[in-house]
Amino acid sequence: MRRNVTSVTEFVLLGLTNHLELQILFFVLFLAVYGVTLAGNLGLIVLIQLNARLHTPMYFFLSHLSFVDVCFSSNVTPKMLETFLLKKKTISYCACLVQCYFFIALVHVEFYILALMAFDRYMAICNPLLYSSKMSKRKCMSLIVMPYLYGALTGLMETMWTYNLAFCGPNEINHFYCADPPLIKLACSDTYNKETSMFVVAGCNLSFSLLIILISYLYIFPAILRIRSTEGRRKAFSTCGSHLTAVSIFYATLFFMYLRPTTQESVEQRKMVAVFYTTVIPMLNPMVYSFRNKDVKEAIAKVLSRRKI
Repeated sequence: MRRNVTSVTEFVLLGLTNHLELQILFFVLFLAVYGVTLAGNLGLIVLIQLNARLHTPMYFFLSHLSFVDVCFSSNVTPKMLETFLLKKKTISYCACLVQCYFFIALVHVEFYILALMAFDRYMAICNPLLYSSKMSKRKCMSLIVMPYLYGALTGLMETMWTYNLAFCGPNEINHFYCADPPLIKLACSDTYNKETSMFVVAGCNLSFSLLIILISYLYIFPAILRIRSTEGRRKAFSTCGSHLTAVSIFYATLFFMYLRPTTQESVEQRKMVAVFYTTVIPMLNPMVYSFRNKDVKEAIAKVLSRRKI
């Protein structure tokens, strides 16, 4: 019933800046970042598919992480680039809800893919004899379905809470995409349920997925130290180090963005952090795994040597 009084049909995205010179600079910068993001993540997916040595559970989950990063960046960056070029920086009400949905859904998918990657490292290092049977291809397919399904349902629930809000006044969103916190501030109906749901869902999923990762590494680190081979320890630390780097960047940013009350100051700070989160992190993930992982570097060298031949 509250939704029926909504009179706003589109929103205006205020973006990052109103200065023309900075808009041109930002357009070139973020276009380059987006290009590198697509090339890095899609290249990593193709590399994993082509190289038989990388057909392992760890790289299976990594390819899905790259896929989610491509989708996540593509959900936000093209619209942001458009606002740098066009004077009319608007987004329709329906498109705004769709962008909100995919943003929330993909964030939760990434939560649990990172958790699955930690669980995979736990099985490989702490239970090597059972690894092949417990992490078979069929088992990995079953495990990877759960984050996508859960993310889709969580995104739908949160988007429906936003859909139930009435928007009948200002329509300027102080952001470069349809983000929940600044969008909520424009509602002319009670936002308590939406804000409570957003805080509880974000807090619970952040905490639960991070708990899975922390518990996994509580078992992993002592097991690595018990490995007698220096090369074995080095390889284990290398793969775990790549994962921990990605986890640290991802969770630190999200804790700062979401686990704070929605005030005008926090919205401005979130917008700055969101630039890093939506554009830089998806670009960094394939670099982190490529530069720190011997298997990936050898696969890249093998592909390049074939091209030369």
